Amino acid sequence: MTKDIPQHEGIQFAGMHDLTPEEQDAVQTLAQDYHSKIKREIHNLTDLIVHTQVSGKQEGKEKRKRYTLHVRAVSPGQHFESAKLDDYDLPKAVHRCFEEILAQIQHKLRTDVTRPKPYQ
Repeated sequence: MTKDIPQHEGIQFAGMHDLTPEEQDAVQTLAQDYHSKIKREIHNLTDLIVHTQVSGKQEGKEKRKRYTLHVRAVSPGQHFESAKLDDYDLPKAVHRCFEEILAQIQHKLRTDVTRPKPYQ
């Protein structure tokens, strides 16, 4: 039973065919939530690419799945990329990737308004 992966506006998914439908839904809902957060930080976000990989599941052997995620946020003149993070818990790995992207954006574009600026 394979589920068609819907294309959301501005979000591209890769490697989703290895996930179960429940895991696909989890990744898609979390990506949509973080997409709105990233759009608030980068006003001209063009693409958000979420690449998932599954390893560790072998036929005939009971082995845990290990999820590897790689997220890229692309806008004109800026390119933000998370390191390849892996974990046994899929939602935890998704959160870690997107939090890293948000931290990079806030660091590079200085969008964090709570930090005192030395020039003010």
